[in-house]
Amino acid sequence: MTRDPTDAATDGGIDEAERTPEEMDLDELRAEIRTIDRELVELIAQRTYVADTIAAVKDEQGLPTTDETQEQQVMERAGENAERFDVDANLVKAIFRLLIELNKVEQRQNR
Repeated sequence: MTRDPTDAATDGGIDEAERTPEEMDLDELRAEIRTIDRELVELIAQRTYVADTIAAVKDEQGLPTTDETQEQQVMERAGENAERFDVDANLVKAIFRLLIELNKVEQRQNR
């Protein structure tokens, strides 16, 4: 099932997410992209914080930095979510692979 990512609950008024692209001008669309970009960075920061916390727990428990089973589960979820939102699964998986690799590098440096 494809979900329109612009579907949004509103307070009764019409917001930019409910307007079609034809109803929005270029500046409005670019402003929406800036908002989405900020939200993406915020989510990456949150994910990194949790990954750092996981690294600390692994260190305390003497566990290895790499967990191939967990990484595979993350990649499978990424692919499933990509399909759910009708986004290219290869692109989404590439982004997640990069996030995982960056977290592993940071974990190794902090050990």
